[in-house]
Amino acid sequence: MANKIVDIHDLKREFKMGSEIVRALKGVTFSISQGEFVTIMGSSGSGKTTLLNILGCLDKPTAGAYLLDNVDVKNLSRNELAQLRNRKIGFVFQAYNLLARTSAIENVELPLLYNPGVSTTRRHQTAVKALEAVRLSDRLGHLPNQLSGGQQQRVAIARALVNEPVMILADEATGNLDSHTSYEIMALFQELNSQGRTIVFVTHEPDIAAFSSRTITLKDGRVIKDSRNENIRSAKEVLAGLPVTEDY
Repeated sequence: MANKIVDIHDLKREFKMGSEIVRALKGVTFSISQGEFVTIMGSSGSGKTTLLNILGCLDKPTAGAYLLDNVDVKNLSRNELAQLRNRKIGFVFQAYNLLARTSAIENVELPLLYNPGVSTTRRHQTAVKALEAVRLSDRLGHLPNQLSGGQQQRVAIARALVNEPVMILADEATGNLDSHTSYEIMALFQELNSQGRTIVFVTHEPDIAAFSSRTITLKDGRVIKDSRNENIRSAKEVLAGLPVTEDY
């Protein structure tokens, strides 16, 4: 049986807003095994963002259990959470979150700066390898404003890969991209998944979810559907039917 990367049981998260208690998550239970490509869907107010923050070790649950790669996050200190986040999770955001005055290679090297066991030479070599994996080996010295939106997101994906995380956590990673570039990015995620990467992709777009192997749907803080996608779309095949652009 595949190793469970994410194991969540009866997860609850409550926020105090003045005299009221807002129950953002109301007992969520699911697990994600190594090598899965899972999308998490839900409209505004479904608890999707709260769940994303807990999955990313940016927040802790009020009750319930969350094990990330067999580590229980509930009792970790802020520093321990930060270390777990850096070593175990690769983040990809809608807004890319690249440093504007920093080259592609330097942006990708950033997560490794927090790992004292990695030498300067190894850090550079690892970052080059990650950029090669997303087919940007000819853009190492380019600044973000010299790259297209799709290329900037590729740099962000390379940065997410550089620490060899157990899970890539993508938050609306195609939200700022046109349809063609979105399919290119999804083709890359499918390729990474075929190499054994575990991917959790948060989206509100059903056509994007169709590229994953499983979809978990939230509503009002609960899981209302958790289903395997019987007919997984191939982003490469979708791309093949579209006019060619220069962004890839």
